[in-house]
Amino acid sequence: MSIMPRGDQLLLPASPLFMAFTLLVALVFNMLPLGRSAVLPDLLALTLAFWSVHQPRRIGVGLSFFFGLLMDVHQGALLGQHALAYALLAFFAIALHRRLLWFPVLQQAMQVLPLFLAMHLVVVFVRMAAGDLFPGWQYFIAPVVEAALWPVATVLLLAPQRRAPDPDENRPL
Repeated sequence: MSIMPRGDQLLLPASPLFMAFTLLVALVFNMLPLGRSAVLPDLLALTLAFWSVHQPRRIGVGLSFFFGLLMDVHQGALLGQHALAYALLAFFAIALHRRLLWFPVLQQAMQVLPLFLAMHLVVVFVRMAAGDLFPGWQYFIAPVVEAALWPVATVLLLAPQRRAPDPDENRPL
């Protein structure tokens, strides 16, 4: 019995600068004035969930809460709705990270779908508690798109960590 599943590649340590860069790019993408569309994914939530799963000691609930506050201020929304949703998303992603990493990427996407759905439900419940109307069922297309983007995020965000596939006398692993 091996420690790693067969076929998995050893990864280099994640660069904190690269992680910060990806989070800032996702934040900027979320802040672009693209209009209101039900299929637009929350790339910041996707990136926070990804790094919470892959680097739970570096990206956690506190940083997710901070990015949620930034999104609340940017959108002029009720202060704390995204902060609460992102913090809960990071908490549950960290809670599932050990189990989640044993599965292939497509199965991981199916298992993070409920996390994204719960995050969007929290945002809707907070908005409705503050007196806003229900946004409609099409609002819940975004979590499906976010889960579908999980494999793409895995390829893109882990690319700098991939080791060379062929070992030689200078690279034994």
